[in-house]
Amino acid sequence: MSTLADTAKKAFYRDGSIIVEMHGGVELKFPVKESPRLAVGTPEQLNRIEISPFGLHWPDLDEDLSFEGILQGDFGQFVNR
Repeated sequence: MSTLADTAKKAFYRDGSIIVEMHGGVELKFPVKESPRLAVGTPEQLNRIEISPFGLHWPDLDEDLSFEGILQGDFGQFVNR
């Protein structure tokens, strides 16, 4: 099991990407189009992000992404429609 040595300071949506600023100065960034659930969100929904010690949660979009998954390039499950 791996553990992050850093914690998230803030997370936000800007210019088509989710950006996570870590306390240690590292910035994680990924395009919302890579996440099926986030790709359909409005800017307001995408900016409503809850941060936990383990990852990010978008309550309006019913999406949770772990920091470990984000670092591995896993940006969520495809939604069956």
